Amino acid sequence: MTIQVTTLENGLRVVTDTVNTVDSVAIGIWAGVGTRDEDMAVNGVAHMVEHMMFKGTKTRDAGRISEEIEDVGGSINAYTSREITAYHIHVLKEHAGLALEVLADLIQNSTLPDDEVERERKVILQEIGMSNDTPDDLVFDHYQETAYPKQALGAPILGTPDIISGMTRDSLTSYVRTFYTPSRLVISAAGNIRHDDLVKMARAQFQNLPENQDIHQPSASYIGGDHRLEKDLEQAHVVLGFRSISRHDPRYFDAIALSTILGGGMSSRLFQEVREKRGLVYSVFSFHSSYADDGQFVLYAGTGPDRLQELMPVLVDEIHKVVQSPVKDNELARAKTQMRSNLLMARESMMTRAGQQAKHLINFKETLDVEKLLQEIDGVNIASIQSLAADIFSSAPTIAALGPLKQLDSYDKIAKRLAS
Repeated sequence: MTIQVTTLENGLRVVTDTVNTVDSVAIGIWAGVGTRDEDMAVNGVAHMVEHMMFKGTKTRDAGRISEEIEDVGGSINAYTSREITAYHIHVLKEHAGLALEVLADLIQNSTLPDDEVERERKVILQEIGMSNDTPDDLVFDHYQETAYPKQALGAPILGTPDIISGMTRDSLTSYVRTFYTPSRLVISAAGNIRHDDLVKMARAQFQNLPENQDIHQPSASYIGGDHRLEKDLEQAHVVLGFRSISRHDPRYFDAIALSTILGGGMSSRLFQEVREKRGLVYSVFSFHSSYADDGQFVLYAGTGPDRLQELMPVLVDEIHKVVQSPVKDNELARAKTQMRSNLLMARESMMTRAGQQAKHLINFKETLDVEKLLQEIDGVNIASIQSLAADIFSSAPTIAALGPLKQLDSYDKIAKRLAS
């Protein structure tokens, strides 16, 4: 059996996806915690903790952490999302023990020194500034906050300058004690490694985690609305989104298929109609994003300010078409093939495989079964897609726009056109 799971006595889960035909191992710790678990008063703490974990432990300074992995030819990195935080290392198979020992040191023994807090605060403020200078990133932060206002799910992952400037070491240590607990963590490895070996190492090295805590996560509350920021740019960036389904909804792959057909690639309806036929944009796409208890279906387009007035009716028309008329057989076949290909080709990366198993275990309390997912993809049909499209696009829209926006129709006008 290539995929195995063991739950240790403290509740920490260890999962392996063994691939004996490769020479490397991707190994990491995934935590079922992210921006949406934050207190709004310390928005950005999850991301700042992720940065600070690399700034020194009781036995390693910041330089040694990266040097030990890179000295053996490996790579080390981390990321924070709205519901997941991950720390991961990719090394040759003979260095798996070193990788796990470094990860154990980071998670359990990071000292979060005051001088490094001050230094990293400046780095994150630079990161926020860089994001604010990137309009096609910034517009999505505005969209998220408008879709989920006054709640952590809508807050920016990086935090805000005011909050980051006042973030204290106590806030960081409190967050780690509260959320980096065994029941929320998964050690996942993919590649040339034996499951029993990893379990033995994990049992020995992860004995100093904080106690598990029963913490209620606030439910998502999608509201929707309008956010516009006039800015002197060459292009106007527009995001149009709707409430959709959670990752636990049995129609999940219907939503992915719908997004693929509408705006997922050069053969999609949006790309062909909006860019190829009309030349209204350089970039246009759609995507579906799911959370534990909610989801969203999002369209993005970037266009010149003189094309805005023409662009929005075309986007709305394409939404109407997918709701009112069944998708074509060849579109369904292409969407299914793309979903299957994305799933299978991603598994050629050991790091992706490790992440897949960890996130699936956190989100669904079971390992990822590729054959089961392929069967779910095969079950997607034209009627299910059209039914879901009608549900999604009847929800209150969220509009976020950034740039020269004088020709962008009002929210009420766009919403009325959508409802007609």
